[in-house]
Amino acid sequence: MNSENKSLLEKLLMAYGPGGQEDEVRAICKTELARYCDEVTEDRAGNVVGRIKASRDADPDDGIKIMAHLDEIAMVVKLVDEDGTLQVQALGGAQPISFGAAPVDILGDSGVLPGVLSFGSMHSSGGSQQSKDVLQGNVQWADVYVVTRRAREDLANAGVRPGTRVVLSKHWRAPWYLPDAIAAHFLDDRAPLLAVILTAKGLSERRAELNQDVWLVCTTLEEESNAGAMYAASRLPGDTVIAVEVGPVLAEYGTRLDDHPIINTGDQKGVYTRRVVTDLMAASERAGYEAQVALLVEFASDASAVMSVGSAAKAGCIAIPTENTHGFEIITENGIEACAAALTEYALNR
Repeated sequence: MNSENKSLLEKLLMAYGPGGQEDEVRAICKTELARYCDEVTEDRAGNVVGRIKASRDADPDDGIKIMAHLDEIAMVVKLVDEDGTLQVQALGGAQPISFGAAPVDILGDSGVLPGVLSFGSMHSSGGSQQSKDVLQGNVQWADVYVVTRRAREDLANAGVRPGTRVVLSKHWRAPWYLPDAIAAHFLDDRAPLLAVILTAKGLSERRAELNQDVWLVCTTLEEESNAGAMYAASRLPGDTVIAVEVGPVLAEYGTRLDDHPIINTGDQKGVYTRRVVTDLMAASERAGYEAQVALLVEFASDASAVMSVGSAAKAGCIAIPTENTHGFEIITENGIEACAAALTEYALNR
């Protein structure tokens, strides 16, 4: 990965993006897509929508919608206790193990407050169910809490209440570099967002080859409900939706941690369109990569959600191979650019 792309990835990783409050990530994506797209807008659902027009008059129904999501797994306040401790629940597909005992930022109405996600002391006899769960490594959301060391009244004055988002602190959001790989929280979905931006760049440079409009959509609320994708798919022209995702590296799926994109053939919301799957495989090959074809049964994407409600005629999913999905994730250094190259070839040769 070149230094410019690495710098942009770091910027995306450091930006807050809990579901429904993705403002920091959204602003970055708007700015970057505007460098390459003919037009960039924000729709009423909060999606960022970039359009690259075909080089000739084209049927709007032939358009392609390429989607990556803005939001990250996070937490949401359920209750503020008398002593200012916050009871939290998952926002998106998070588990306590996703974060561990860690510094967090509480996104109050009037500013960001520090807190610590806590499981309690390990020096316990197991006298309560909570301590039993912690000692057994069976930690559930009911076992964890956020220590604020603030009075409940002070938290209320700062706009901290049930529904307030809690995210991993910027103190722990920076990437960690291995010899040929990048590790960080929230590569889901910051790595696919960068792949979409690089796809926009590639298409803008080869516009003369583009035979249909391409819509680059950075969606909101994917981790919770796929609401942003379903809103955009129902309003934008084009018959095909492609989700850009992180793909789990697991023996049960036959996937490997390397540069070669994962082409998903189906997930818990349905099977993807066969022609789209084979076209994505061929596009990966033209870009110089051997597609990892997998059926990701414990998985879902914006594309499968859209397909499941009939808002797209055809759907597919391409993913960047990722170790530790929904944890401290690892991708290869060139995995993002490989995904973007395959997406570019797909859009230009459809």
